[in-house]
Amino acid sequence: MTRWTDSVQRVFFILGLAALSGSAIAQSKGDPGRGAAKVAVCAACHGPEGSKPIAGMPALSGQQEEFLLLQMILLREGLRDVPAMNGMLKAFSDPDLMDIAAHYSKAKPFTGSGSERNPQRYTLGADISKAMGCGSCHMGNYTGQRQVPRITNQREDYLASALKAYRDNQRSGVDTSMNAVMYKTTDEDIAALAHYLAYRN
Repeated sequence: MTRWTDSVQRVFFILGLAALSGSAIAQSKGDPGRGAAKVAVCAACHGPEGSKPIAGMPALSGQQEEFLLLQMILLREGLRDVPAMNGMLKAFSDPDLMDIAAHYSKAKPFTGSGSERNPQRYTLGADISKAMGCGSCHMGNYTGQRQVPRITNQREDYLASALKAYRDNQRSGVDTSMNAVMYKTTDEDIAALAHYLAYRN
């Protein structure tokens, strides 16, 4: 069996667990206390407790545990390409990643990008989000569910970058639903949507 085949099978194993039970990964052996001792390497970019990310990086605090675990596995196995993360997770075992995911999911969520809300852009973003049905997967309060990430109060610059990557087919999730949703969305609309989501506190 090749490493690629083994990696793909491991990812689908995680997805299979989640499909069998909504709490399958949430009830894993991940321990927030153990995770707190394993995240020092993450702090330089994502900040202490994952709540003070540097420019262009996502906040991890308060994120969905299943989403965090899945993304870390994809990154470690080279199934998701993020240059800044290359090699960062190679030394971490599955139990390590479960602990880290549990730690960040229990941390107090990030609460905004730090600049002031633009009323016009915020209102436009709210209208766009409603029209695109963002709440149907990310939930009405945009806190996410299971493998669907929390996007409320995320860094504005990160949100804009991620949404553009989905639109331009430079990134995909476990399926291509986000690519389809973002298809042909303008830069202006993406900027408004990112602003709205970043300042929903």
